[in-house]
Amino acid sequence: MVNADISLTIGVLALQGAFSEHLQLLKKAALALPSNITFRFLEIRTADALATCDALIIPGGESTTMSLVAERSNLLEPLREFVKVYRKPVWGTCAGMILLAEEANRTKKGGQELIGGLDVRVRRNHFGSQTESFSTPLSLPFLEDSAPFYGFFIRAPIVEQVLPPTTLESSLENNTTETITAPSKNPINAVAASFTSPDEVKILGRLPPSKLTTTQEDSNLGVNPAEGRIVAVEQGNCFGTSFHPELGSDIRIHKWWLEKVLEKVEMKRRLETES
Repeated sequence: MVNADISLTIGVLALQGAFSEHLQLLKKAALALPSNITFRFLEIRTADALATCDALIIPGGESTTMSLVAERSNLLEPLREFVKVYRKPVWGTCAGMILLAEEANRTKKGGQELIGGLDVRVRRNHFGSQTESFSTPLSLPFLEDSAPFYGFFIRAPIVEQVLPPTTLESSLENNTTETITAPSKNPINAVAASFTSPDEVKILGRLPPSKLTTTQEDSNLGVNPAEGRIVAVEQGNCFGTSFHPELGSDIRIHKWWLEKVLEKVEMKRRLETES
């Protein structure tokens, strides 16, 4: 952990969804970190506010609504630049992970835009309607504490496929659902580019096999019951979870993410000073 004093501004996109719950857990998680780190947490609704942030959370909610509000607020392109040009740390939960995906299925034609950043294809509303929501303990090896983490799945997506880098070509044939793709963006400089490994999407969490049901849909997706559906991924500056960590009281993922943000911001500031 850093020895010198450091100040970080963390934003939570507050256009729609569970942004206040994220802010509450971020504040609790910050108390568990060394006192020489000063955090400022902001609700983000404008491009000017976004520009002040070192990192961002895109919360759960309704991804179509979020993308439409962002577009009407002239915030969509700044969000893409934040993630893909400046390569600042960003975490998307549920709807937020959909927006961070390079491809998404089960979307209304012309009804949604993506930000991109994660070389994955997600499947929206994979578990069905609101009434089919559930919570379940998850084994998340990236957390220091091995105790199960309870994830809340509400009209949640899954990572349907990790995509090839750069090409992002669909491998599904005869796909009858509408698939949308995020526009490409180039990093602003070599320092920003170093924050993404295009060939390295890390699978950080899967839904326990006990929650898998044998359906034709799962068979078509090639889901291996011995592994489980992918519900947490990381690539470079981007982190995505299918579930809602903010709806419980467990701060471990928020603490872990703040520590990752600190590492990345420190590294970026050092590289910028040296270059």
